[in-house]
Amino acid sequence: MFALIDCNNFYASCERVFAPNLNGKPIVVLSNNDGCAIARSNEAKAIGIPMGAPAFEFKDLFVNHKVHVFSANFSLYGNMSNRIMSILSEYSPEVEIYSIDEAFLKLKGFEYFNLLDYAYSIRKRVTQGTGIPVSIGIAPTKSLSKVANRIAKKYTQTGGVFLIDTEEKRIKALKWLAIEDVWGIGRKYATRLRAQGVNTAYDFTQLSDAWVKKEFSIVGLRLKRDLSGIPTLDLDDVQAKKNIATTRSFEKNITKIEDLKERIATFAVSCSEKLRKQKSYCKMLMVFIHTNGFRKDLPQYSRSRVIKLPFPSNSSIELVEFACIALESIFIAGYSYKKAGVLIMDFIPENQIQLNFFQNSNPKHEGLMKVIDKLNNRFGQQKVRLSIQDQKRVWKMKQEKLSPLYTTRIEDVITIQV
Repeated sequence: MFALIDCNNFYASCERVFAPNLNGKPIVVLSNNDGCAIARSNEAKAIGIPMGAPAFEFKDLFVNHKVHVFSANFSLYGNMSNRIMSILSEYSPEVEIYSIDEAFLKLKGFEYFNLLDYAYSIRKRVTQGTGIPVSIGIAPTKSLSKVANRIAKKYTQTGGVFLIDTEEKRIKALKWLAIEDVWGIGRKYATRLRAQGVNTAYDFTQLSDAWVKKEFSIVGLRLKRDLSGIPTLDLDDVQAKKNIATTRSFEKNITKIEDLKERIATFAVSCSEKLRKQKSYCKMLMVFIHTNGFRKDLPQYSRSRVIKLPFPSNSSIELVEFACIALESIFIAGYSYKKAGVLIMDFIPENQIQLNFFQNSNPKHEGLMKVIDKLNNRFGQQKVRLSIQDQKRVWKMKQEKLSPLYTTRIEDVITIQV
């Protein structure tokens, strides 16, 4: 059996843990730079605030309905997520952290357990230990546990837990679930399926294996079998990222290549730090720049450049050098640039590096990068920088409505007077 534990309105719930006066009140959490809504409480959804709602367009609605608006506090959310996942790991030796607010548990060897009671105990423990409410779906397969979780979240009479343990329950649940709500079926596939008369998850399981494989590849066929109650999808191991990107919109337009080069260098350094953290090297790098598409009064330009590195590297010095070469090849003077980014890809583990005959990463950089990473981890991000980076500048997102870092900064820890 598989259990899917999903935190209810996770970002909003994190804010409520430390401000219980927000319970029952509409909450919206905004994206980077306070751009648009990326999380909404049920009360905010009821008002009619859609996902992705631009904050400036809904400003009046926020005021009129007394919506509590927060900047995304990822330090808080990440820390709360770690606490939840730590608790879940006590209930099964096999855990897949699917996202910041979701995790699968594989309940192998639990044949003699009352799984409903077990799920309720998990739910109670997480809520008591963190203050975050969760919904739990349990089923014989991974995709069916997703279906069960939707039912647990949708219907309050379930008490936040739903178990699919009979064929009757499986069929009834699949007939209830619309095809576009099936895990792994996107909007494009749902449109194609509805054109074939497939309106529910149950309809999908009635299609022939040959047709599903032809139209949706082996991935679609595995999903169909899993939904049919045949265990096909297993827990995924935590894998290293396949690419890493650092992109930013600028506070103001940039016209000089020197200023743009400083930003690109900083982005490349950030990517290289993450690359070293997962003990990988990259063999390819991309740089992009573009102007502000909303400024129709200004000339528009957008361009990217991919460079295949002559040797694998995770050195900040070398990746900055290649990133600047890519920038110089696509930069055109006379434009006002609003956004840029660096993407590194084509990774190999550091223990699988093969030396080239003519050119390789500078071996002295390996020790230097370890020292720099150690100093930055100890004394703060970007304390040690390359000379090309602005030594006085610290990039900071627009976060005008940021809540305190209750769990990660000592100054923000709540004090209680007794």
